[in-house]
Amino acid sequence: MKGWVIPPKNDIVSHFVECYWFIKTHKDDDGIDHPKLNPDTCGHLIITPKSQAYDYRSEATITQGKGSHWLFPYNKTYTMDHSEPMTLLGVKFHAGALYGLNLAPTALQINDIAQVDISDIFTPFSQSKICNIEGLLSAAEFQQTECTAQLDELLLPWLQTAKEDKHSALVKKALALPQAVAISNMGEQLHCSQRTLERSFLRVIGMTLKQCQSINKLDNLLTYLSKYQQDEIDWSDVALQFGFSDQPHLIRYLKNAIGNTPGEYAKQREFVIDIYGNFQ
Repeated sequence: MKGWVIPPKNDIVSHFVECYWFIKTHKDDDGIDHPKLNPDTCGHLIITPKSQAYDYRSEATITQGKGSHWLFPYNKTYTMDHSEPMTLLGVKFHAGALYGLNLAPTALQINDIAQVDISDIFTPFSQSKICNIEGLLSAAEFQQTECTAQLDELLLPWLQTAKEDKHSALVKKALALPQAVAISNMGEQLHCSQRTLERSFLRVIGMTLKQCQSINKLDNLLTYLSKYQQDEIDWSDVALQFGFSDQPHLIRYLKNAIGNTPGEYAKQREFVIDIYGNFQ
């Protein structure tokens, strides 16, 4: 398996894009054939070979297709089919960044995966730059710096058309607050009503403020746990460190969030963060 995560270099691009990421798996790689994705407030543009299949499953839905696609923000756990070799180049946008962008012909909505022709995104804004998917994926595997420079160049004309408003500005300020700040106190700190704050989150991200906080907390928790072996984890200490009232509170939270108790999670290790890591 080969993988990496690199932030964009261009300042305008980095305002909207958190990072670029790449995963390439091979037939003989050790790992889990059906890794799980924990909920995410960020949207991902995933660039793949046109013939490569994708398969995302949750308790209620199955989404299948081929080629590049949008993975829009989602508040549930997805199970993916990675039983065959995969080549994936991703653009991870900041939470709320897609709100001000023209995503035509696709409409932004949460819990949605939409097949996309990459040229439909880039060509209208950069007539002189044609996105060569095969060349881009080859650069991702062998020339990381060249690949990220190409992505910056392709994305810049599109991102320069973004229209941010008071709602996106408010959401950005709220997400920058420390996680320890209670939701009930956020409106006062941001000089707005709680109702205005909640309305902006639903408009910009499609989720409530509470949902976004819970998803970000889960992501931080799983990232932390991925660094330790099962016998190295002190669950009482983890509960205290992440602001849970006690260990049973942590158990209920994980069971509700990912369908596993802490013990089940630590034993199975079937999430993307555990299988592919942070790539650094």
